[in-house]
Amino acid sequence: MMSSSFNVFRVGISFILVWIFYKPTVESLPELSPQKYFSTLQSGKASLAYFCQADSPSTSIFLEELNKAVKPLQDYGISVAKVNCVKEEASRYCGKEKDLMKAYLFRGTVLLREFPTDTLFDVNAIIAHVLFGLLFNEVKYVTTLEGLQNIENALKGKANIAFAYVRAIGTPEHRAVMEAAFVYGTTHQFVLTTEMALLGSIGIEDIEYAHLYFFHCKPALDLTQQCRRTLMEQPLTTLNVYRFIKSMEAPLLTEVAEDPQQVSTVHLQLGLPLVFIVSQQATYEADRRTAEWVAWRLLGKAGVLLLLRDSLEVDIPRQANVVFKREEGMPVEYLVLHDIDLVISHVENNVHTEEIQEDEDDDIEGPDMDIDFFLGTLGIQDDEVAETVYRDRKRLLPLELTVELTEETFNGTVTASDSVVLFYAGWQAVSMAFLQSYIDLAIKLKGTSTMLLARVNCADWSDVCTKQNITAFPVVKMYKAGENPISYAGMLGTEDLLKFIQLNRISCPVNITSVQEAEEYLSGKLYKDLISHSSVSVLGLFSPTMTTAKEDFTEAGKYLKGCVITGIYAEEDVLTLSNKYAATLPALLLARHKEDKVESVPLANTHAEDIVQIITNSLLETFPEITVENLPTYLRLQKPLLILFSDGNINPQYKIALLTLIKEKHLDSLTPCWLNLKNTPVGRGILQAYFDALPPLPVFVVVNLHSGGQVFVFPSDQAVTKQNLLLWLKKLEARLESPITILPAQEWKPPLPAYNFLRMMDAAASQHSSGKDPECGKDTDVQENDREQHEDKSVTRKVSTETLRIKHWNRSNVFKAEESLRHDNEEL
Repeated sequence: MMSSSFNVFRVGISFILVWIFYKPTVESLPELSPQKYFSTLQSGKASLAYFCQADSPSTSIFLEELNKAVKPLQDYGISVAKVNCVKEEASRYCGKEKDLMKAYLFRGTVLLREFPTDTLFDVNAIIAHVLFGLLFNEVKYVTTLEGLQNIENALKGKANIAFAYVRAIGTPEHRAVMEAAFVYGTTHQFVLTTEMALLGSIGIEDIEYAHLYFFHCKPALDLTQQCRRTLMEQPLTTLNVYRFIKSMEAPLLTEVAEDPQQVSTVHLQLGLPLVFIVSQQATYEADRRTAEWVAWRLLGKAGVLLLLRDSLEVDIPRQANVVFKREEGMPVEYLVLHDIDLVISHVENNVHTEEIQEDEDDDIEGPDMDIDFFLGTLGIQDDEVAETVYRDRKRLLPLELTVELTEETFNGTVTASDSVVLFYAGWQAVSMAFLQSYIDLAIKLKGTSTMLLARVNCADWSDVCTKQNITAFPVVKMYKAGENPISYAGMLGTEDLLKFIQLNRISCPVNITSVQEAEEYLSGKLYKDLISHSSVSVLGLFSPTMTTAKEDFTEAGKYLKGCVITGIYAEEDVLTLSNKYAATLPALLLARHKEDKVESVPLANTHAEDIVQIITNSLLETFPEITVENLPTYLRLQKPLLILFSDGNINPQYKIALLTLIKEKHLDSLTPCWLNLKNTPVGRGILQAYFDALPPLPVFVVVNLHSGGQVFVFPSDQAVTKQNLLLWLKKLEARLESPITILPAQEWKPPLPAYNFLRMMDAAASQHSSGKDPECGKDTDVQENDREQHEDKSVTRKVSTETLRIKHWNRSNVFKAEESLRHDNEEL
């Protein structure tokens, strides 16, 4: 069932992609008492606190800068707070006045660093100092050439080095380096210096500005050989550093045998051009050496590829020996350049690289400069989930709140107590992303639930997962004594999983035994602590002789367990309830607690699957406010969306007009909804995708995501009335209106092609093998729990794997199996 959710996302890709990169954020500086602040500290999580007794002119400027740092530090999992010292609560950090000019960095309740506020002179200094404090053991600070050489010698053949010179600690350049170290610190060794003499000793003449070098020490297997160095020529800003390091990680040389117009690599996504050195079989070795030499000269400036003319299916000019591709979508240039320096000059003279500068204020407050934007735009992972997990890898989770199960402890644990078990794989991105939500759930339930939260890493305990029929990751199952395990099939988020656990506290359907109990059930009093998780309570009414109807309803209730509260009443006095609510037996009573009303639905000749559909549809609002969380639910209806975009609450007259149209069944072929841009700011991005400029609000739009991608807008010169809306919709149905835009029917693909692990292993064995890659497939046995029979049935589905025609060489021409396997895993 989880795969169907992903399919829905693919259908609406043009609409949904805009939603993914926006999320509501909290940017205000929390103000807490000492007792409250220390109660919020969590094991392993970092927090920056400023203790003060009262605002004063001497601290107001610092507090303004600290407030600016809240959002950027939150992106790194670091909380920020202002702690107001009060006489009633004594704290050793609330000391004398001079002690109140310091900020304190904690990990959990352990003090890591204390910073005098005069060193935290602006937002850049705050972020730089905090990240430097957290990464103190990972980012090496050197003051002498000998110290740098010792690090270089120790890492030859092992890892590369990012060496940075900044003028002072706390500058914007220092912040940029520390942000890059936070993301790439486990991949590359970061080394920092503020000593101008050291910069001069390695041959840099212009020491007025900050510099960043990339030392290629990993390919340097000869310990006497100096690591090759590449200088970043752009200004040392966060985004430029990210782009530079990504270009260093890209393959030095890529061999292709396809139309240059169709080739895309990470360089184009980084805003760098591609240079194709045209080769033929007779001169292959010489051409490849030339291409490698050009690649080193253009490293960080362009991507270099070796184009095999003999294997091309398209013709290129016979005399051309270089092909130049400036950017995606632009025609390529065919050149005749017989000198390497001419190739270099052509790239440097014809490509106007836009320098991405970050204003000292705008880079903090502007949403486009968010760290999520950096990683989402520049990531070379297979998808955004993998990149997010990589970004968050330093966020230490309090895993001790859940029980780690092994082959020896699994059976004993799940049989001894009611348990919720997460089955995940430590190498898989979605698993690791969901693990964070699972731990957040453990935090919410700490001390309030008798349900044991446990986890199994299937990468370590594959036998356990096989016995539990785990064929995909992540999977959550609930184990209760005397019952079959229940698989969770909802959204991968904390709130949805919490709802699943809380609603599973009661049996479904609940057996109601009296009219009074039924009334309490319908009013919400019987399970008032669960109403927040289920706004609708369902009660099935049956006479004692309706055996088949009761069985169908019971089966539907079991299927929906964890999604909605269901109950059944089949006593002799059932007519008392059926007469009160005008229900013809058998029937459903739908108690909508928010609206304080009860509806009846007849169930004559209705089977279990139809009952499930009726109940599922009843959970949907007739005119919902669309959010990021509930969008997939309404997309599953496979109907065009009629959306009212509003910058705040909607006009009551508009709502009345729409609800009237809904009641009169005029909108049955559509999904009417509204979107509040104040609650869901991503709506502005969606509107900008539909219109050239943001239109005046409110505005009605019909979006046909599932067939054609047309977008229609209600005329702005017409009043929003029931009659005008109905006339407009009839024109749409008669195809008398023209769309304002048509969304492209693009596929959901990874930002980059995944590495073909088998092909790379073959290439390592025979570097110059020719021919096409064989098609490869993978049969996966997917075993799903049959809720009717409570038996496991296996189904086989074939998952095709894209075959690549691109071979990659790394800079030492040796393919590392670990790196290849990592990319292959991230694709799955």
